[in-house]
Amino acid sequence: MINIVLYQPEIPPNTGNIIRLCVNTGCALHIIKPTAFSMDDKSLRRAGLDHYDTANINYYEDWEHFCTTTQPQRLYTYSTKAEQYFHTVPYPDKVYLVFGPETRGLPSNIRDDSRCTAVKIPMKTTSRSMNLSNSVAIGLYEALRQQGYDTLV
Repeated sequence: MINIVLYQPEIPPNTGNIIRLCVNTGCALHIIKPTAFSMDDKSLRRAGLDHYDTANINYYEDWEHFCTTTQPQRLYTYSTKAEQYFHTVPYPDKVYLVFGPETRGLPSNIRDDSRCTAVKIPMKTTSRSMNLSNSVAIGLYEALRQQGYDTLV
């Protein structure tokens, strides 16, 4: 199973879109608190459509709580500060794709965590960042492609 991890998400519609993406691809979603919104937010539910109630969502108080609880073997942190591209790494089963908050990205303590491999999505050097839900979709579909889209058939 591919796991999507959102560290302190800030924008409800992005999280709603990611919930919908996870349900449609069979992924688990892990949300590390605090969030900048209530999980009952109308715009979150609107973006997630009718998928919210069927989503596999797990919540954690902080990064260490997440790591202790899940015991992840393979973590990829997506960051504009990474050196290697996301498509150059292998995505085995039970992989965790970690994304930071929209306005500030992942903090250095997570990017530099020895359990993680930092990767980036290619984009123009003059650009600051991409939309969070778009970035999740890009990373997720590369992992699915490498796994032969096995979970989608």
